[in-house]
Amino acid sequence: MANERKDLEQAILDALRTVKDPDLNKDIVSLNFVKDLTIEEGKVSFTIELTTPACPVKTEMEQWARDAVMGVSGVREVKIRMTSSVSRGTAAAGKQGIPGVKNIIAVGSGKGGVGKSTVTVNLAVALAQTGASVGLLDADIYGPNIPLMMGIAGRPHALDDRIQTLSNYDVRVMSMGFLTSDDTPLIWRGPMLHSVIQQFLHQVDWGELDYLLIDLPPGTGDVQLSLTQTVPLMGAVIVSTPQDVALQDARKAILMFRQVRVEILGIVENMSYFQCPKCNERTPIFSHGGGAATAAKYDVPFLGEVPIDVSIREGGDSGKPVVVTNPDSPVAQAFAQIAERVAAQVSIANINNANTMIIE
Repeated sequence: MANERKDLEQAILDALRTVKDPDLNKDIVSLNFVKDLTIEEGKVSFTIELTTPACPVKTEMEQWARDAVMGVSGVREVKIRMTSSVSRGTAAAGKQGIPGVKNIIAVGSGKGGVGKSTVTVNLAVALAQTGASVGLLDADIYGPNIPLMMGIAGRPHALDDRIQTLSNYDVRVMSMGFLTSDDTPLIWRGPMLHSVIQQFLHQVDWGELDYLLIDLPPGTGDVQLSLTQTVPLMGAVIVSTPQDVALQDARKAILMFRQVRVEILGIVENMSYFQCPKCNERTPIFSHGGGAATAAKYDVPFLGEVPIDVSIREGGDSGKPVVVTNPDSPVAQAFAQIAERVAAQVSIANINNANTMIIE
């Protein structure tokens, strides 16, 4: 009897080895996704634990697994519980991680005016909508727009010598915008920038986070250098518009991150086209396709296109991101797909880095 049970368990695991994660390109047994397998009189139950709640094929994977196990002789019923546990980025030598934060992701652009903060806000909220724990650090000290875009007002307070974040849409936020009046300019030199960034990273109570997104200022200057030298960034997302003048600076951002050995998770092409609401004709106001071409040239993932749409601007000005106000719209769906792809790239990078460490 024991041998029959063991044989059935092995047959079920063999069947599940035919189910592959399309992003990680490995089967769910080898990836250790299958947990708590139980068998009782032909009734099989188990858990599939994914590496992110933002998995775009979660429903399909459950069905693939169910079909595979139901095809095993002796199985009469299958119950599957789908859960997730976001993988943790590997620590880098000489860099201090943030307690409780699994993955620190920089969002950069190389230049201003490409909608980087707008993309970051909608990406953060879209990730939170999947069930992930998300934080957002506004590192654009000179132009802190994140509080307005996230619809957050007020001043953070300290508790047990830790600065407490402010939150909205299930995203924890910290920004210099909480600490200054709307029109007060900051005239600071590099060392002061370094100091406040360190404070925001290590003296803020971020709690337990799957992803901490850092909205970088334009360029490749002091803030970027501060971050890459002191915290273990697991990856960077590059935002650009399609025209050559923006892509030129985006390429500089890619090379900057590569020089300091930060993984490029991918490129987002913002303001990719305008779609007429009356006739649905697409007009490439700032050209089109430059983001995908740049991604191909530098061998990095292309995360997707975001069109120009008045609802994005309205959401930024009102503090109500489009992924919240109109989640079923094409624009919101574009952000949701980009969030899924970012989460997938985080999982891929973490698994590859872990395998590299094992080999070494």
